[in-house]
Amino acid sequence: MYSAGIDIGSVATKGVIYNGAVAASVIIPTGWSPRDASRLALNMVLDKTGISHDAVKTIIATGYGRVSADFASRSVTEITCHARGAFALHPGIRTVLDIGGQDAKVIRLDDSGAVADFAMNDKCAAGTGRFLEVMSRILGTEVEDLDSLAVNADPVPITSMCAVFAESEVVSLMAKGATREAIARGVLESIADRVIALLGRISPTGSIAFTGGLSRSRVLVSIIEKRLGMPLFTSPSSQIAGALGGAVIGWN
Repeated sequence: MYSAGIDIGSVATKGVIYNGAVAASVIIPTGWSPRDASRLALNMVLDKTGISHDAVKTIIATGYGRVSADFASRSVTEITCHARGAFALHPGIRTVLDIGGQDAKVIRLDDSGAVADFAMNDKCAAGTGRFLEVMSRILGTEVEDLDSLAVNADPVPITSMCAVFAESEVVSLMAKGATREAIARGVLESIADRVIALLGRISPTGSIAFTGGLSRSRVLVSIIEKRLGMPLFTSPSSQIAGALGGAVIGWN
């Protein structure tokens, strides 16, 4: 038998089929309909594994759009699922940093992988995936290309704490002649500033896992590591941690 986890985020929807290990996973844009995206993600992972819906004993929905997945066995909060998924990727971690499309969260775990404490920044888009998309658009590039712009640049400071004001600040910096490379580096540095402040709210302990789409930015990872003075755990599966956690919960 199998279990499934569907993480319906504001930007991307992730699906995982699990049978004691990840049998298949997908990441697709959420688009305008979380309900349609969640169904599509489930069908795609089922197709990848070649199993029928009846072979899946439990489907756990998580993420901001979890209530729209009316086919799920039940829904579980993203805090719980991200903790469980990160712990499944690396049982040695005791803190999870997750940056999603519209929020950032830090979670402290106990030795069993259960949530001991957490803090979220869900009041402002600054420091999130959506913030990075806006900044990339202004710079005339894609999010995936920010690393190549920023990697060897000296940052120009981005001081605005609000995503809307930061957008205006970047436009002003460009008008004053700041290079795209310097601004790209400054944007990543500003995200790191917010991450460090958020981590400070829960007194993180032990190894830290970085999950979510922004964990793919090697430059951002290196900036945060330098600020913390310690390595972050990342994985090719970091972006599907929430869906994986749901699938693990459904499996147990």
